[in-house]
Amino acid sequence: MPPDSPPSATARPVVKRTARAIILDGDHLVLIKRTKPGIAPYWVTPGGGVEDEDPNVLAALHREIDEELGGKITDAVPAFVDTIEHIADDGSHGVKVQYFFVCRLESMDPARRHGPEVDEPRGDYEVVRVPFSRMGLASVDIVPLTLRHYLDANIEGVLGLLGPDLG
Repeated sequence: MPPDSPPSATARPVVKRTARAIILDGDHLVLIKRTKPGIAPYWVTPGGGVEDEDPNVLAALHREIDEELGGKITDAVPAFVDTIEHIADDGSHGVKVQYFFVCRLESMDPARRHGPEVDEPRGDYEVVRVPFSRMGLASVDIVPLTLRHYLDANIEGVLGLLGPDLG
């Protein structure tokens, strides 16, 4: 689009960005089982909001993995982007863009977990591993639903993102 062109009528402001990890540990997927009073349990990929002090989305991903898992990851490769309507803390309306990276778990020490999820929990955060297979994915309620569908349809492709021939 030329610089003097008006913005697209369909463009929505990005009011929040998150970095999330599709972490593979051998043939298992590392997830967080969220349990809150009055709500059925659900499973999420580790990660969270990109903060002002984060130099970029990938740095936010590494910070979040350290906070939520006491962990380190390697080989982070962009895999999936999800965009949803969102109202920011300041009340502004727009979208939340979630960047999902497939990566390998290098190490994890739950005793090192820290940050808001640990210091001021809203419910339980249980780190779990499920087989990275269609049956394993079907055994848990992964949110967002778009990620669940993406993973189910692309197991082989996600594994290929960590293959040695991608450079």
